[in-house]
Amino acid sequence: MATRDIYETGFDEDVRTESSANQCPECDGRVTTNAAETVCEDCGLVIDEQRIDHGPEWRTCDDECERTGAPLTAARHDRGLSTEIGRGTDAKGNEISGQKRRRLARMRREQTRGRWRSKAERNLAHGLGEVRRLASALEVSDSVRDQACQLFRSAQDEDLLRGRSIEAIAAASVYGACRCNGLSRLVDDVSEMARVAESRVTNAYKTLNEELGLPAEPVSPSMFVPRLASDLECTDEIRQRARTLAEQAEERGVTTGVHPAGFAAACLYKAGREEGRWLTQSEAADVANASKATVRAHRDTLEEQVA
Repeated sequence: MATRDIYETGFDEDVRTESSANQCPECDGRVTTNAAETVCEDCGLVIDEQRIDHGPEWRTCDDECERTGAPLTAARHDRGLSTEIGRGTDAKGNEISGQKRRRLARMRREQTRGRWRSKAERNLAHGLGEVRRLASALEVSDSVRDQACQLFRSAQDEDLLRGRSIEAIAAASVYGACRCNGLSRLVDDVSEMARVAESRVTNAYKTLNEELGLPAEPVSPSMFVPRLASDLECTDEIRQRARTLAEQAEERGVTTGVHPAGFAAACLYKAGREEGRWLTQSEAADVANASKATVRAHRDTLEEQVA
């Protein structure tokens, strides 16, 4: 009888109850509610669904409160649902015996061996780990990191990893996510952090852009002015004047086909001379990863085309 009472009073998602709004807005039929949805018994209209909040519990809890864990994330191959086996203490922080420690060690070893169901899943875990490392090194936001992870997943689903290294595709995914969000990141910056040749990252990004159709807008020189100005420790007056020069050049169409960071460096070089700070061409070229000849050529274009 006790067991029967437990089952009769336990939680069941299929148990239907009368809803407080007991009339259907479509047919005025009887409405019932279970743990998943609110539905009309007559016409089958689903009025409400997913009443259970599957996210984390953000409210302040006392010692007796149990938390639900972190939300699902695209930055891990298993969406963040991996199993972690403890080591020296139990759930309450107490020391465990030597026999249990040896048992946990065997469980960890077997769990590590059976962690990957396929080689593709192992490659996905390695690639997403590389994406997370690059996103942290480049100091991009979590939303951009998640977009880069999703881009890597799409690349693997489309079989774009064949013949290319995982590191190159991961770096191209991070660079593509930055481009889609309008962030001023150079291919050289990403390839340096990824320890992959710039040409391989460029080729991988071209493949992603062509096969997946990334919504990446063309990079303009004005986008690089704030970042380069920060690297050169320029004043606000120089930064604002350089941005004005870059925007005027863009409006007149003289920035088509140019190296955007190199043109932004030329704008800062010209603005610094106008404001009385003698920036050298070498300093401007170094922060933009361009040559001094590029800076000089763009400076001449600014003097001819922009007032």
